Amino acid sequence: MKIHSTKYLTAGESSEDRPNWLKALAKLSALVCFVVVALSGCPTITRTFQDDWTPYASIKLIEGDALSITFPSSPDLNTVQRIRRDGKIDLKTIGEFPAAGKTPAELEKEILKLYEKDLVLKEVSVILQSSSYPVFVTGAVMHPGKLLAERPMSVLEAVMEAGGFDNAKANMRRIVVLRTEEGQLKRYVLDLKSVLDGRSKQLFYLRPSDIVYVPEKAF
Repeated sequence: MKIHSTKYLTAGESSEDRPNWLKALAKLSALVCFVVVALSGCPTITRTFQDDWTPYASIKLIEGDALSITFPSSPDLNTVQRIRRDGKIDLKTIGEFPAAGKTPAELEKEILKLYEKDLVLKEVSVILQSSSYPVFVTGAVMHPGKLLAERPMSVLEAVMEAGGFDNAKANMRRIVVLRTEEGQLKRYVLDLKSVLDGRSKQLFYLRPSDIVYVPEKAF
């Protein structure tokens, strides 16, 4: 890469040379700025949706999860069971059916299609009664590390499980949640201070393997 040299204007130089000197300096500054931005990057903050504020709404089912499947118009079809190691469940009159890898809402739609012709009321309810999945908490908390969530767990609850904030260091307004989804890393930034102060009632719920990072204050 060829970089043009620059020099200060001396007494022996005419003022006509000044514009060229300024142009060269401007070009060099722009190049440096471009390289710094390209190398440092700026992580994109992912938008949050309603599912992120609803327990279990967007969590994909895994083996061992306990499900309650209810048919309001046909209670004889109701069942409560755990997803087997092969990812399947047993449905009355249907037999084995894959459940792992789907959200409760997705499973509801698929089960409804299977029974649609036999139901007076076209409605099926799939409720995840219990699950167990890992999340990680790091940064300015008292006991950082891995947690095993056995119930719907919000970011605030995960921090409390990790011993709470290190009040002398924690920046509660810029909590970061890192989530890998469909091969992409997503980054959410949350203000938990507003929740603790009572100004917000929204709790962001975690998914399996989410990483919660509590940054330190900038002094």
